Amino acid sequence: MSEVKDLPLAAEILDATLRDGSYAVDFQLDDKFVVEFLGRLNETPIKKIEIGHGLGFEAERSGVKPSSIGLRRWCEIARSELTASSWGMFAQPGFSQLSTLTELCGEGMSFVRIGMEAERVPERLDYIERATEVCGEVYLNLMKTSDTPVGELPGLLSGVTSAISGLYVVDSHGSMLPSDVHRYVTAARECFPVIGFHGHDNLGMANANSLAALEAGAAIVDGTLDGIGRGAGNAETESLAGIFSVLGEDRFDYKKLAKLAEFCRSSLNLLPENRNMQVLGGVIGIHSGFFPLIEELCGEITVDPASLMEMAVGLAPRSVGKNDLSAAAKRMAEHAAAAQATI
Repeated sequence: MSEVKDLPLAAEILDATLRDGSYAVDFQLDDKFVVEFLGRLNETPIKKIEIGHGLGFEAERSGVKPSSIGLRRWCEIARSELTASSWGMFAQPGFSQLSTLTELCGEGMSFVRIGMEAERVPERLDYIERATEVCGEVYLNLMKTSDTPVGELPGLLSGVTSAISGLYVVDSHGSMLPSDVHRYVTAARECFPVIGFHGHDNLGMANANSLAALEAGAAIVDGTLDGIGRGAGNAETESLAGIFSVLGEDRFDYKKLAKLAEFCRSSLNLLPENRNMQVLGGVIGIHSGFFPLIEELCGEITVDPASLMEMAVGLAPRSVGKNDLSAAAKRMAEHAAAAQATI
């Protein structure tokens, strides 16, 4: 790692506790907790706060469980509590309607982050451009960034409007190392001037990777209080703030954030997580969203998850999907049957 002087002085921490952290409570957040949490976070120097459903607003349109707090109520709470900070939500073109984005911005929402795999960007250019016409601050989040070879990014992003506010490198699998983050952020900066980084912690690297992103020139890094988030969780907002303080600049009031992290830990009843699957996913490179399917398939054909995941990666042309996992399970079952027949 390089010296502290290489860290951007104007770097921001975006807190996504109520968005990414909502996965950890099955999208069911208590209204009173949210009000107190946002009120206290508003008293810190964190200026970008992401709220709403983990998958993005209107995620229920894709058939997943809706947030316990409706969109209108999210807006009411945010307007009331976030008087010193801007707030935004996540969106995915498959279900987040642009008409709803227009309404949310009319309710006071300042930014939106649009998530998709890099390979999907060319077919979603119109959605991205139209989003910039109704929202003043639009970020493009490249989900599962590490599944795309870094050299392919410029071509895939060439048609993206320059009106976006920034581009995010996203370590969805929690599998990147600092050197990987540095390469991807450097390549992303050749396409857009403002780069963000969103890290997951499968291999315990989310905080270090966030620092690597900053050293490579990223302007924003994401965190969640107590690292609460999907799967293995995220970089920790309070730790990132503490690291800045250790490096000589307490810009984010790590003491207040540390107390707020403890408030989250003591207030939220988090879903149990499978640490075995998190590590396997981080090393092999498979998103935590597929873990339930992997466990189901392994139960059906009696194989260990690592073997199934490794075969699926070998079959997948790029990012592993449901079809790759099903095909891997079928092939392993056939191999097992053939072996049994020779006995």
